[in-house]
Amino acid sequence: MQISSQVVAEKTSVANSFRGFILTRSVRDRGNKLEITLWLKTPNGPVELIVNHERVVLFVENPAVDKIEAILSNQKLEAAEIKPVSLKAFNQVAVTAVYFSTLREFYQAREALKSNGIKCYEDDFRPDERFLMERFITADLMFTGNSVAAKHSSIETKHQQAEVGYQRFEQVKCKRIDKAQQNDIKLNVVSLDIECSMSGDLYSLGLYSNTCQQVLMIASAEEVAREQKAQKGVGAEIEIIWQANEQELLLSLLNWFRQHDPDIVIGWNVINFDFNLLQKRYDLHGIEFSIGRDGKSPHWRKNKASEQLFIEINGRVVLDGIDLLKSATYSFPSFSLDNVANTLLGLGKKVSDVENRVQEITDNFHHNKTALAIYNLEDCRLVSLIFEHTQLLEFAMLRAQLTGLAIDRVGGSVAAFNNLYLPKLHRSGYVAPNMGDGDQGFESPGGFVMDSTPGLYNNVLVLDFKSLYPSIIRCFNIDPMGLIEGLKFPETAIEGFDGAYFSREQHFLPNIITELWKERDKAKKDNNAALSQAIKIIMNSFYGILGSTGCRFFDPRLSGSITKRSHSILKTTSMWIEAKGYQVIYGDTDSIFVHIGDDQTIASSKALGKTLQDFINNKWQSTLKEQFDIVSELEIEFETHFSKFLMPTVRGQEISRGIKSIGTKKRYAGLVGDKLTFKGLETVRSDWTEISKDFQQELYRLIFNDQPIDEYIVKVVNELKAGLYDTKLIYQKKIRRKLADYVNTPPHIRAALIANNKLKESGLAPKYEHRRTIRYVITLDGVQPLEFSESTLDYDFYVEKQLKPIANDILPFIGKDFDSITSKQMGLFS
Repeated sequence: MQISSQVVAEKTSVANSFRGFILTRSVRDRGNKLEITLWLKTPNGPVELIVNHERVVLFVENPAVDKIEAILSNQKLEAAEIKPVSLKAFNQVAVTAVYFSTLREFYQAREALKSNGIKCYEDDFRPDERFLMERFITADLMFTGNSVAAKHSSIETKHQQAEVGYQRFEQVKCKRIDKAQQNDIKLNVVSLDIECSMSGDLYSLGLYSNTCQQVLMIASAEEVAREQKAQKGVGAEIEIIWQANEQELLLSLLNWFRQHDPDIVIGWNVINFDFNLLQKRYDLHGIEFSIGRDGKSPHWRKNKASEQLFIEINGRVVLDGIDLLKSATYSFPSFSLDNVANTLLGLGKKVSDVENRVQEITDNFHHNKTALAIYNLEDCRLVSLIFEHTQLLEFAMLRAQLTGLAIDRVGGSVAAFNNLYLPKLHRSGYVAPNMGDGDQGFESPGGFVMDSTPGLYNNVLVLDFKSLYPSIIRCFNIDPMGLIEGLKFPETAIEGFDGAYFSREQHFLPNIITELWKERDKAKKDNNAALSQAIKIIMNSFYGILGSTGCRFFDPRLSGSITKRSHSILKTTSMWIEAKGYQVIYGDTDSIFVHIGDDQTIASSKALGKTLQDFINNKWQSTLKEQFDIVSELEIEFETHFSKFLMPTVRGQEISRGIKSIGTKKRYAGLVGDKLTFKGLETVRSDWTEISKDFQQELYRLIFNDQPIDEYIVKVVNELKAGLYDTKLIYQKKIRRKLADYVNTPPHIRAALIANNKLKESGLAPKYEHRRTIRYVITLDGVQPLEFSESTLDYDFYVEKQLKPIANDILPFIGKDFDSITSKQMGLFS
């Protein structure tokens, strides 16, 4: 069904068409027309596309149409077109499309209509988003248009600039590209990092790519001569481009971008720190930060709530390694470059004192610039290696290709859902609802978490439902439009929860997930880890989207029909397992933990796991066919056999017969082969000390392998009190809010306040604030920041608060307790 070129794409010929990957997109008013700009990377280089035949659209219910012209006229506004369309809202009321030629008119008209009580639908989509979405274009496209050549403007410095051209097309038409033609466009990447003083004065700037490794370094002629004489070949493997002053460095950076013309800039906190500081320095010197491919400056945005900065550069994309790792579900106790590089690569920064690197960087700038250049470039290289190791760029590109999100988009699950869902919804005759339109009368529960049975077990199997929430959506046809259609004909629909019914034929989300599922299976087969991870994240986000009030499709009947179905599935599955004589000791979201008895071997345990897997899958096939007349998409897998498994008790509960009665949730440990696994315990928590982690891992290893533990516990306690573990008694914690927002002051905030006061007394700027991490210790004089700690450590505190709780999580299950062991030290050696 074709509505107009603004809502459903018209079919266009692709004769003499070209293809490319979208880097950036933007929209603006030019005169009395709307102009959409797309920057692409094509097999023949960068291209700027100008789309100037689009309009902005919103929808209103037909009964309100008669009022619209009068309202707009009162505001001296005029719609480009008011056109009835074959669409209706979820309340089954037909709607009319209202088009505007410019963003300015659109925004003014939207405000006027809403202030007069006119409900507007889909009035929050940017025209560039709608243009791509309605054509099912994600990141790759085919285009035709009128070609116009364009060149960069020149900048005069002592360094010669190469002219780099790009192609410009106007009167552009675009269409979706076939998957077979994707993935063969290579993006040029540079890793960028700056070094500076505490006050923001630039020292140097590193640039690392496959074709160029350079450092732009500020130095006087005398310093250059000194460096070249003193180093005698040290640092010869890198190219240092000496800059007379900061102004020259800034101009040289602009020339570098024009000469090397990267598509992607990567870095570590590169937007909020490096680019933010660069913008300030360009402004300070009155130089235009003309880093865009068209010679224009960046456009900045700021999230008021999080204070996160966003940068838009025409034709170039900036990707922050920290943000991308988090988007790809990586988790680290600290996202510092040094920690992540050490964890993933076994590499660290080229600086002798990581904790006081700023002072060492400043000293090197004044006395050993070559050493600073090596350090600067190594930071660039580490970021590049992390991106390569984790396939972060491939992940970002694939996510864009799958969802239509901009390649640098942070988060955006709701936007991804809209991109995939709305075009299909329109073609079925509906406009999307507004936020708040869904039933708000009740809340859906969260994931199922079973009360655990605490204990130290032999032979525990973990059976895990493969992508349970997406499977439920596929199986029971859970879908926003499917709910509306199902409620119209409940007698033929699939019953959900809370009065929900889902159409057996009219739905899109189950099919979207099915296609993604197939793509993920193929990615796994092809060992494409980046694609597999991207698809997994997208599929698993759909439940969260439907359960979020920030989504226009939010309706508790949707999310409730997923979570309540999962509760029912896990409870029923557990009942089937226990009917076979095995003990279900815990269940969590999509996993079931089964104790199968102490007399099983490893081989028999694994065989039983496979038997239970097949039994449950077959049982669900027959059950769902009988109850709902649907084919089961549920698939449980035998995932893990723990030869030893601990489910702790809740700390502080009463002990009954040596075992506390209430078990924990989402906290356990187990042994698979010779590998220890921890979930939710201190070993995997960032707010516990290193000694606690070492102690827990070794104590559990000994107990899981039936080895003596008394001597080990006493040894650790004595060595801790003797000061042998002082470097492992450091707490570190991130400051989650502004310091002034803390009513009660927990230890890490007290440490931050003390540190800031000490810095002020030394004439330095306070550095501990929102989002910074503070390291501190507990002394006989209370909490102290690590860098200003002068008092004796409170060893008894660490024994009582770091060792004892960990030991008493497991000791009662073998008839022991921490105090008894540590109070009878002499008897251990008699």
